[in-house]
Amino acid sequence: MVFGVSGGVDSAVTAALAARAFPEQALAVLMPCHSDPQDAIDGALVAERFALEYTTIDLGATYDTLLETIAEASPEAEASRLVLANLKPRLRMTTLYALANQRGFLVLGSSNRTELAIGYFTKHGDSGVDLLPLGNLVKHEVWELARALDVPARIIDKPPSAGLWAGQTDEADMGLTYDELDAFLNTGDANDDVRLKVEALHAASEHKRSLPPMAPHA
Repeated sequence: MVFGVSGGVDSAVTAALAARAFPEQALAVLMPCHSDPQDAIDGALVAERFALEYTTIDLGATYDTLLETIAEASPEAEASRLVLANLKPRLRMTTLYALANQRGFLVLGSSNRTELAIGYFTKHGDSGVDLLPLGNLVKHEVWELARALDVPARIIDKPPSAGLWAGQTDEADMGLTYDELDAFLNTGDANDDVRLKVEALHAASEHKRSLPPMAPHA
């Protein structure tokens, strides 16, 4: 199994599960890309806590080259912050599959049920995986599992972030708290603002959870 370790709780739990299930066939990969240096420190801490083989592939130079190439090919279009950010998980996906193919491994993803439900992931980026061990767990269940698996406390306690830019947090991006999201997904309880927002995000992101549509056979 090959999987990214970002320094966040979801990837830490995924790493802990991989270490238990496939201790001799698990490779953790740190993939900084102009990231907060603390993320790499935390990722290494997780790999060492669970005695995992790990490697670091710095994608910063590759990312910069790709941006320059795209800008040269389309100089009239200015890339938005979201466009720039989405390149990072797609580069990480490519890296994980290259390593997985070398070893004959599968790629593990770390997306959870909460984020999958509202499309808080990059299409063909962090969703480009073979297995999603946390896919049926809401965020609070991931935190509970992290404590049970002895994930380092600093990983559990840090604000959830995809690390796409300085100061970025999941809840600020989503415009919803994990408390609100998990309560709605588990019980259906929410005020009208939360319910309508979750339903709108779920509908708008349906294409991310589905195979591409095909033209019907004549």
